[in-house]
Amino acid sequence: MAASVEHVEAASTATEMDKTEAPETIRDPETSDSEPAGQEQDPDPDEDGGEPPGPKIRDTPQDIRLEAIANTVALHPSRDLLVCGDVDGDVYAFSYSCTEGENREVWSSGHHMKSCRQVRFSADGLKLYSVSRDKAVHLLDVERGQLVTRIRGAHGAPIYSLLLVDENILATGDDGGTLKVWDMRKGTAIMDLKQHEDYISDIAVDQAKRILLTTSGDGTMGVFNIKRRRFELLSEYQSSDLTSVALMKRGKKVVCGSSEGTIYIFNWNGFGATSDRFAVKAESVDCIAPITDNIMCTASMDGYIRAINLLPNRVIGCIGQHVGEPIEELAKSWDSRFLVSCGHDQLIKFWDISSLPNTTVNEYRKRKKKDGRMKSLTKKAHGDNDFFSGLVEETEKKKEEEEEEEEEDDSDSDSGSD
Repeated sequence: MAASVEHVEAASTATEMDKTEAPETIRDPETSDSEPAGQEQDPDPDEDGGEPPGPKIRDTPQDIRLEAIANTVALHPSRDLLVCGDVDGDVYAFSYSCTEGENREVWSSGHHMKSCRQVRFSADGLKLYSVSRDKAVHLLDVERGQLVTRIRGAHGAPIYSLLLVDENILATGDDGGTLKVWDMRKGTAIMDLKQHEDYISDIAVDQAKRILLTTSGDGTMGVFNIKRRRFELLSEYQSSDLTSVALMKRGKKVVCGSSEGTIYIFNWNGFGATSDRFAVKAESVDCIAPITDNIMCTASMDGYIRAINLLPNRVIGCIGQHVGEPIEELAKSWDSRFLVSCGHDQLIKFWDISSLPNTTVNEYRKRKKKDGRMKSLTKKAHGDNDFFSGLVEETEKKKEEEEEEEEEDDSDSDSGSD
């Protein structure tokens, strides 16, 4: 059935019609009581109680509590604005601020009939695209949240992934393994290819906007040439679902997350077979957010956000967590100050990553901590309300200094014995 394109006139941003389908939950988390959207009123232990009355300035914006689990979150390319899509098919826009109590809901849209799976801003921040399990692609006006264009029946199967290639071209992947590339000026698909045997979990594009890379639940990475509008090749099969894909090292390396917690590394133009792999001690690597050319943040079903260095392959430490709840997506703010995450606890959380790009990783491996805990890279890494967090951080620093001294002694003795 051909997709039908509608150009929708300005209308209310409220829910367009009642949802007739049950909401989708991708990983079947335990349901929790719904609470009105807004920010979490968590006390900030770092603030000084002796300050004069006035708005408190926090290190990060407060958590935003949603009415349902968010599958996806995207941050505006030039403003303190985020958009999320939830399992009920609703899309919300929030402005965020480090001033306590200043997070605001800007608008909401309920045009999708089923779970909204991905949202993405255009490069100029004026348009928002969303895809859903209802097989539709929506284009909304960012300022008012109004539906501008709807492509009904864009896919024959529920849409899983979305990527904006440029201001006019976008790519979508569905549960059946079909990739489509759309020219939104015409509202038609200029590529329609099915090479994967399972859902397309993520899509990436090179800097030249020429090669599309897809990851799939069938365990392969697909390579598509969008300039020549053709399929190039599939990688060798891996032992689990490939869940995410990102370009690192100035486009020379491609990294893929997997459902078993392994990161697979490919050389650019060496897509047939992996050049390396890195087993992260995580239940999964469901989402990858590049921070620098060699540092990325990953999200997992175990609720932890890990900072990972590529070559040498190291887990640098813990950025934060949604305690005991799977994390659906990560996004970096326009000024690279914050990392934002959404999880099955119905929270959108903010993490300060401003110092992460300055992290250096030594070639030698440090001794693992006896308690097995990852190094905390943010004040909130192991929980917001830990009264002893400052004491723990100081203790950890002392332990690390002692360990480094021991390592230096060991390395001196080792070199002497050779």
